[in-house]
Amino acid sequence: MTTPILQFGTSRFLQAHAALFLSEALARGDALGPVAVVQTTANPESAARIAALASGGGYPVRIRGRLKGAIVDTQQTCTAIRAAYQAQRDWPDLCRLMGGEVQVILSNTGDAGYRLDPSDGPSLLAPGTEAPRSFPAKLLVLLHRRWQAGAAPISLFPCELISRNGDQLKKIVRDLAAEWGLPAAFQDYLTSGCRWANSLVDRIVSEPIQPVGAVAEPYALWAIERQDGLTLPCTHPAIELVDDLGQLERLKLHLLNLGHTYLAEGWLRQGRRADETVYQAMSHPTISADLDGLWRDEVLPVFAAAGEGDLAAAYCAQVRDRFLNPFLDHRLADIAQNHRDKKQRRLAPIVAQAEAHGLALPQPRLRAALNTLA
Repeated sequence: MTTPILQFGTSRFLQAHAALFLSEALARGDALGPVAVVQTTANPESAARIAALASGGGYPVRIRGRLKGAIVDTQQTCTAIRAAYQAQRDWPDLCRLMGGEVQVILSNTGDAGYRLDPSDGPSLLAPGTEAPRSFPAKLLVLLHRRWQAGAAPISLFPCELISRNGDQLKKIVRDLAAEWGLPAAFQDYLTSGCRWANSLVDRIVSEPIQPVGAVAEPYALWAIERQDGLTLPCTHPAIELVDDLGQLERLKLHLLNLGHTYLAEGWLRQGRRADETVYQAMSHPTISADLDGLWRDEVLPVFAAAGEGDLAAAYCAQVRDRFLNPFLDHRLADIAQNHRDKKQRRLAPIVAQAEAHGLALPQPRLRAALNTLA
């Protein structure tokens, strides 16, 4: 069986987003082919998912919420994933796959996924060695093996919630190639041959179904910045090719993601019940009013100063409705993972932009959240 799409990460988000789109596209004959998924960490939950995915029998995705005024509560079986690997255990198999049949790489490796590991070095390029520890070094070694095999350059679609994720990952891998002293011809293969897509993903995937599967909202978007030579994994109504991701990125990062992180900040600070969800928090008048005040007084004026006020207000209203979806058990404990890093990406730029626009905004909520140690 050929698996032209290699997916790094087993998160429930990818299960109910990219992999589900691919499953639906495969059924229509609109996808490159099935997916091989790679567990990149030693997380026991990820290991359980890999074991379940390795069967190739598919997994359930339940879509619950409101869409265009109608209640949606359906379940689908995602069948896109046909093979599953653990990076450390199955490294020789992954090197073999990258030597030819893989055409596209997808990734969602979490908030720390682009961090390098000092133990990774050029000795890992030799055949028969173990897998690198960091995701960028894994990519570098695999792409180097592909180049050595004479295989065509590929398209990479990072789905991490990082602004211009394709550009950032490309730079990290390119710089690592230079640090390891790899040939100029290979570095050109990386930067001019391979296509590194900037993309933005948006779907609230609130809870897992054990051992594999997920519950998600009806809303879904995968926006991909258009570039020449890009090989798309599939076509799908939720996939949009756009000329510039900047506006979509700002809206999602600084309204939806910022709202989630601010709710998690209050949950952490006040020590509320461990299983509290976004819906439960938004159903509390004081918490809801506080978030509304944050959006209204500290965030939307920054968008207005950038000439995006009306668009941001409309998007914010949509986000508020999504947060009030009673069907999703989106736990604040999950959102609070890697909380400090998320605050720096989602909250800090809004404070900096307010200052850059010369706005007289005290922004007390944002500044207080940024000044806490959590």
